[in-house]
Amino acid sequence: MATYNKRGYKAPKPEKIADDATNEIEDVAYNGESTTAEVFDTLDEGANKIEDWVVENQKIIMGVVAAIALLLTLYFVYDRFIVEPKEEEAASKMFQAQKFFNDAVNAQTAQDSLFNLALKGGEGKLGFEGVISEYSGTQSGNLAQYYAGMSYLNLKDYKKAVTHLEAFSSNDEMLQPIAFGAIGDCFSELNKVEDALSYYEKAANASENDFTTPRYLFKHAILALQNGKTDVAAKSFKKIKESYPTAAEAANIDAYIARTE
Repeated sequence: MATYNKRGYKAPKPEKIADDATNEIEDVAYNGESTTAEVFDTLDEGANKIEDWVVENQKIIMGVVAAIALLLTLYFVYDRFIVEPKEEEAASKMFQAQKFFNDAVNAQTAQDSLFNLALKGGEGKLGFEGVISEYSGTQSGNLAQYYAGMSYLNLKDYKKAVTHLEAFSSNDEMLQPIAFGAIGDCFSELNKVEDALSYYEKAANASENDFTTPRYLFKHAILALQNGKTDVAAKSFKKIKESYPTAAEAANIDAYIARTE
């Protein structure tokens, strides 16, 4: 088949196009290499600045590190040679007061005098109040607050009992609920019904177990019932029935629920 050239038509020059494309690729490659080099140069400059800053501030940095090391050492020394011995000493000092307290709880007579000995001390030993004063911040000092509060509760000095029991704090699943419940007992005796109900509720919820929870739910419900709060009482009675059916407080629980209806 014959081909014809149109007049004025010039064939393209592929060599020229190839050369131009090659130049463009080379330009792109060059620009890419140039950008990467600039990035590394920037990083180098940043690293150099950091190095310069470290060199210029070596004394400050070493001072901070030394200070931290010193604080850690002081903490270790304080804990090992001050706190631990003080804890042991406080526990030893409180031993006689605890003995007086236990004797008072188990005694048939002269309970008040034994509780007073537990509080004030005797036989040359500190009582709970002395331990609280001299060993504040120790575990024994904290526990002494509990014992002092329970001692004053037994002596019917309810305001002092509340003061000490509110100062006591523990993660123990028995002691903390009992402390809250004892505060509830104090407020109940002081005829502060709302405060008593609040602390009985706190005692019931502080650590749910088969002993303290139904005990303080029951106290909460009885006090509420005695003060005409039948809905509040019914809720606590029903929780005992549903959640703690084997507890001593669950005996005759249906009769108590019926009193709220």
